[in-house]
Amino acid sequence: MLLREHVNPAFARVLSILGYDVRFVRGRGAYLWDDSGQQYLDCLGGYAVFNVGRNHPVVRDAIIQAMQADLPSLIKMGVPRLTGLLARELLNIAPGDLERVFFTNSGAEGVETAMKYARAATGRRRVLFCRKGFHGLTLGALSVNGAQEFRQGFGELLSGCEAVHLNDLAALEHELSQRDVAAFIVEPIQGKGVNLPTDDYLPTACELCRKHGTIFVADEVQTGFGRTGRMFACEHWNVEPDILVTAKGLSGGYVPVGAVLSKKWIHDKVFSSLDRCVVHSTTFGGNDLAMAAGLATLHVLRREKLVENAAAMGARFLERIQPVIGQYDMLKQARGKGLMLAVEFGPPRGFALKAGWSLLHKMDQSLFCQAVLIPLLKDHHILAQVAGHHMDVIKFIPPLTVNADDIDHLVNALSHVIAACHRFPGPAWEVGKRLGAQAIKSRKQTVGAG
Repeated sequence: MLLREHVNPAFARVLSILGYDVRFVRGRGAYLWDDSGQQYLDCLGGYAVFNVGRNHPVVRDAIIQAMQADLPSLIKMGVPRLTGLLARELLNIAPGDLERVFFTNSGAEGVETAMKYARAATGRRRVLFCRKGFHGLTLGALSVNGAQEFRQGFGELLSGCEAVHLNDLAALEHELSQRDVAAFIVEPIQGKGVNLPTDDYLPTACELCRKHGTIFVADEVQTGFGRTGRMFACEHWNVEPDILVTAKGLSGGYVPVGAVLSKKWIHDKVFSSLDRCVVHSTTFGGNDLAMAAGLATLHVLRREKLVENAAAMGARFLERIQPVIGQYDMLKQARGKGLMLAVEFGPPRGFALKAGWSLLHKMDQSLFCQAVLIPLLKDHHILAQVAGHHMDVIKFIPPLTVNADDIDHLVNALSHVIAACHRFPGPAWEVGKRLGAQAIKSRKQTVGAG
């Protein structure tokens, strides 16, 4: 396998151990097909990239037309037409009075941009973020990443970046009241774990930022473009950010692209004079193929009413899963908005099941979820993921093109697999034991090699 040889041997080994080394050969809409012709429901969606579905023909045709037109992309010292068109479209659908757009290649690059903007605009150094939040893996973005497992091993990160707990308004106000915080960056719904804010958290946090001169940055990299049943998740709470960072779903999955939308006064502080007109830049930002893909994607979202479909299908999932929660001891909760969904498991009451639960968690915190996910993939042909390290949460972020039959298939498959998990010993627990043994073996090999 060339991935093992030349790209990431550790990741290739994980795929093999989990049974995720399926050879997918085709994708369309919400589905994938392997080399034997088997169809799968994609509830991973390239980490929420394929909001309009995989290989959407309208987006593809827009890119082909752009290529065939021999457009003068990346002139740099010239006036790019498509960049202005997509910027206008984004500002028209954005919440609040955002007026400027900076195009990036990724969400992490957008977060880096927002941090630079906030420091330049306020003259302050500190940046606050939420524990368990995720904002990217480049060095600056990693400095505001609340997932500790990603931060370890890279030495000292950017100074002045400090964490508060989601939904802890008292802690946030305490930090903001020192009036030295440039920005507070927050995901409206945390991607790792699908953790939702309380109804008053985001509106009050935004008010506190305005009160103390701090820029409120909404990280909508994963929640944007209809994912949560609104064009942007901030709209659920009527929040109008000072800076909005987005990416992932903007190009339909064809071309890397992101965008940072900001208020005019912030932008003017960054690009404050003629000799600073390119003080922040990125080589491939605003390229014609990305802009064409973005324009086509927004067109598809509107024409096919995918934002509305996300709201309806998410509501259907939460409604259909409720009887399953009541039926099985270890299934504790389902949550989410639109098609950003999660189910959470917890320890059972029965002695035998509790012993199995404890055994798996002593070996590895994520093993129980894998004992659900592997049969979900192998037996029911549904691709999904654990919602984060060291948590008993499975996440579903399918393309927004899923239909009622897809949602019913997902709920029925979950019910079937979870039922098997309530038989001890049983097939799901055998999967857990096998994975646990592999994990212990790998750790011993790592120690031995060191």
